[in-house]
Amino acid sequence: MGIIRWIKGSVNPVPRELKYTNDEVQEKFRVFLDDEGYQPNAFRRFLAQFWDSFEKPPRYRWYLHKLDANVMFYFLLSFFIKTLDNTNISNAYVSGMQKDLALNGQQRNLFNTVFYIGYILGSIPSQFLINKIRPSVWLPCCEVAWSALVMCIATAQSARPIYILRFFIGLCESTTYPATAMLLGSWYRPEELAKRMSVYDLASALASMCSGFIQAGVYTSMNGLGGIAGWRWLFIVDGIIGLPICFLGFYSIPDFPNTTRVPWLSDLEKDFSVLRMAELGQKSTRKLTLRRFLSFFKNWRIYGFNWPYILFNVSGTYSYFNLWLQSLHKYSVQQINLIPTAGYGMAIFTCYLSANISDRMGLRWPMLLVAVFFNFFGNLLLAIWDIPFGLKYAAFFFPEIGYPVWALILTWASEAFQDDPELRGMLSAVGNTISYAISAWLPLLAFPTPEAPHYVWGYHLMCALSFLSGIGVLFFVVMEKREKKMLGRVFNKYGLAVDPDDLMDLQMPESVVDLVREEKLAEVDAEKGKGVEVSVRVV
Repeated sequence: MGIIRWIKGSVNPVPRELKYTNDEVQEKFRVFLDDEGYQPNAFRRFLAQFWDSFEKPPRYRWYLHKLDANVMFYFLLSFFIKTLDNTNISNAYVSGMQKDLALNGQQRNLFNTVFYIGYILGSIPSQFLINKIRPSVWLPCCEVAWSALVMCIATAQSARPIYILRFFIGLCESTTYPATAMLLGSWYRPEELAKRMSVYDLASALASMCSGFIQAGVYTSMNGLGGIAGWRWLFIVDGIIGLPICFLGFYSIPDFPNTTRVPWLSDLEKDFSVLRMAELGQKSTRKLTLRRFLSFFKNWRIYGFNWPYILFNVSGTYSYFNLWLQSLHKYSVQQINLIPTAGYGMAIFTCYLSANISDRMGLRWPMLLVAVFFNFFGNLLLAIWDIPFGLKYAAFFFPEIGYPVWALILTWASEAFQDDPELRGMLSAVGNTISYAISAWLPLLAFPTPEAPHYVWGYHLMCALSFLSGIGVLFFVVMEKREKKMLGRVFNKYGLAVDPDDLMDLQMPESVVDLVREEKLAEVDAEKGKGVEVSVRVV
């Protein structure tokens, strides 16, 4: 009977509605807020410069550590192993796959193309499924299928079965990134989210960096073991690592604050999860219908987000670095796999640094423009091409300094669009769909394998796309400010734009909150008196 109830509860979960006054919240959740004079010591304040939870009151700190140990740990492992597989396709190609399977021409790019096609077909439908089926069930099931398909690549004797397998791998993987961004934005607050989104993206850079070491280690120690080539062992190892991660997901993924049923949170902590996000003005999940989905395209939001997101996504060139190294005929297979790991190390450092600085500034767009600049500058140098050898080396590395874009823009979207969780999940799903649709054919034209490593116009195009992505960031800034004025929104104490009725403070009496609300409404009326167009949003 317990299993039957669990299955029934996995489809169309019933959200938990909580209604507390601010006075009741202060009484019931005092154990978390601990407003009776708690002050972190100097050591905890120092640690908080790197990770925010260290300066929280003890019970609040323990709550965040539980979220990190379960939610972040699972998503990090999941993203790590998926990126490892995608990176290993390129590494395997130059480590024996090309020769063993007699690959030629554009087949290396076609492996990625069919992956993108699967990803495209799965991204948006998966967001509808997550709205119906608990993420704690849907995501691990996709992981199981993904792991099995990856291991099957090791059995391929020609390019054809790899095309089929890569298509279904992309289909299974398409749900991961949008769902993760949506879930993290539903559980973490502004001062917490950027660091965690950056750490999540670091898993991709770390996997890309480790891929070179793993491929080098497998090629050296396992090549020929059991009569199996080293590049085949790499996919077997990927699948074996992925399977236990799948089962961890059933336990660790908490769904959404208003529908969670995880055993590692107490009932009090589950209530607190809902209230601490409501304090920001964040809305709970709602039913996603086709009509509501289509309404997303009648608003600037999906275009404002995806303009820079898509252009930066398709302007990456770092995967062609190893082809340039191979063309020099001065490095071994192991060195070709290991040298690019330095760029991924740079990405890890700059990603966390950018997130930390943006948290302190309370703004996302300045660091986004810095990241976009380095991507533009690196592609500009490669477009020129005839530059000193050392500068060309650096040019391949510069775009990795721009790696923080994804973490920062997803954090920014979570803050700007906190009134619509389904939209937040759909933003990156639509963005990835369009990005991969472009990536399915653009590399074939801009970076044809026979032209490697000096492409006729590929780097010129990437340079232009990087510049346009910077313009897109500025467009997002302008439209977000314009929307705030048009909808008559006010800023809460976290600097987030909310409707006046959604103002809430867990540490202030209800009477004080009412006074603040009246002051904010007066500000809105004053803006109306100055001729600023203000309208009332109807939910």
